This record gives sequence, C-alpha cells and structure tokens, in this order.
Amino acid sequence: MMLSLLDRSRTRVDSTDPAALEATIARAVHAEQVGYDRFWVAEHHAVPGIASGVPAVLLAAIGARTSRIRLGSGGVMLPLHQPLVVAEQFLVLEALHPGRVDLGLGRSLGFTPPVRRALRRDHEDGDTFEDDLVELRAYLDGTSDVTAHPATGRTVPMHVLATGRGLEVAARRGLPVVVGGPILSSPDLAPALEGYRRAFVPHLESSPRVTVSLDVLVADDDATARELALPEAWAMAVSRQTGEFPPLEPIKAIRAASWPDQVRRRVEESLSRAVAGSPSSVRRQLEELADRTGADELLASTSTYDLDALLASDRMLRSLL
Repeated sequence: MMLSLLDRSRTRVDSTDPAALEATIARAVHAEQVGYDRFWVAEHHAVPGIASGVPAVLLAAIGARTSRIRLGSGGVMLPLHQPLVVAEQFLVLEALHPGRVDLGLGRSLGFTPPVRRALRRDHEDGDTFEDDLVELRAYLDGTSDVTAHPATGRTVPMHVLATGRGLEVAARRGLPVVVGGPILSSPDLAPALEGYRRAFVPHLESSPRVTVSLDVLVADDDATARELALPEAWAMAVSRQTGEFPPLEPIKAIRAASWPDQVRRRVEESLSRAVAGSPSSVRRQLEELADRTGADELLASTSTYDLDALLASDRMLRSLL
C-alpha cells in the first residue's frame, strides 16, 4: 500500500491557531523526509479545534517548503464552492507544484446550523454533487466550453470522500474513493467496496482505487499508543456533549477531568476504532485491514496533543509499510 498522512491543523489548549498551521507545515516537511507518498489537509469551517478551513492556501504553503511529496485535500467540500473556482485554485497549485497535486472532494455542508447559515447552506438546494463533479472535471481536463486558468496542459487527479451513495457516484464517474469513519468497522464495508469495483466505469485510463482513512498511532508499546489516541477521542466525545469541537488537551489534564458515563462510552468507542499500538500490533491490524478492504493506500488521519510524539509515530508508521 501507498502510505499518506491527513493533517487537520488541530489546535491545542495552550497554543494559537497560527502555531497549529506551522505545526502542519513542519509535519509535512517531516513526512517528506521519512518517505510518505502524500500529505493531505482538510476543510473545516469555524471549528474551534481546527485552524485551517482553506486547503488550497495551506497546500500552497506546504508546497513551498517541500519538493517531492504529493499534496492533496481531504477534502474540499464541493457543495460550498463553485466548481470553476475550485478548478482555478487547484490549477494554480498544479502550476506551482507540477505533478504533485491531488483534489479530494467531499459533500459536508458545515459543522453546526450557525456555520451552515454563514456558508449560505442552511436551506435545501437539491443534491448537485455528481453534476458538480462532472463540471469540475471538465474544467480541470480542459474540455469545458469555459477555459479555467492557469492552463498547464495537465489535469489534477480527483478523489471522492465517499460512503454509501458516494461510492456509487465515484464508480459511475470513474473516480478513486477515500473511505473512513464508522463504515470501516461495518460488515457492509466489503460488499460496498466490491460493488464500487464491480460498477466502476473507467474514465480515460482510470481504474477503481480505494484509499482507507483512519486514525493510526504507533508507540513503543500498546498502552502508550492508546494514551496518545486519547486527546482526539476525548475531543470527539466532548463535542457530542457541548456541540463544540474543542482544542486538544494534554493527557494528564484529561485523566484528571470528570468523565460522565456517556463521555466515557464515547471515548471507548473512538479508541476501539483507532489503530493504536506497538509496531508489531499496528502492523498486524493494518495487514488485516488490507486483506479485508483490498485498499491501495492508507491515509493516516492521526492527531495527538504531543507534537514530538506525533512525529515519532509518523516515523514508526512509515517504517512499517
């Protein structure tokens, strides 16, 4: 499998948003140095625990500090943008960093109702995702009657962040998919991926391609790795209680906090979905995942409070695959 990282520019309780962005760039530089194939960033709007909502801008900064690693979005939320504008942004990236740019596309409308209102997506407009994909690809391929610039003579590969119907759309349009979240532990996963591969309609020279995205943390032993996974699991559980996704907290502060039963259950659920352990334990779990999914690529969407431990985890993970 190819091996890549997804970094959400997570903030930390004792630091600033600019520091989170610098940490993302530093992590990308480190990922290139240790041999990762791709480095992806995400789009989240007005989320207190995430510093960046503009993948194209952050990718430009990362591209300027790296030279080889592929750069991608995991992903741009297409319903929030005009396809022509997305095409122009990523063609600029392709012109600046030729042959290194990927465009991952999702369909989320925003984290909360106020955010959706701010994004002008608080009302039903109908599902135009598939039509927008087709329009966007025409701009990128130079086949539209409107020419998107800069014209580079190269297209930008598109990927669909997909579950359920998204897999059907990707198959019909000949696009690779990125799958993650609860579906990875579902018994429906293998049949869904088989359906995607079976229904795939090639576009140009494309073939079905599956990237699996999940939290992966590697440490010297299982207990340490599980502790490193705790800050993200805690933040997710707290967000379900408060409606606000918080910055990452130190493990010691989390252990000292009050743990209502519902929060405890949700933390345990999140930890059970993560791949966190010693090198041998993580290798075994990833081999099982590869056998079950036939994945072509692993996208490790990992974060933890301790930045040094995060880079060490990235380094150990790279050594496994």
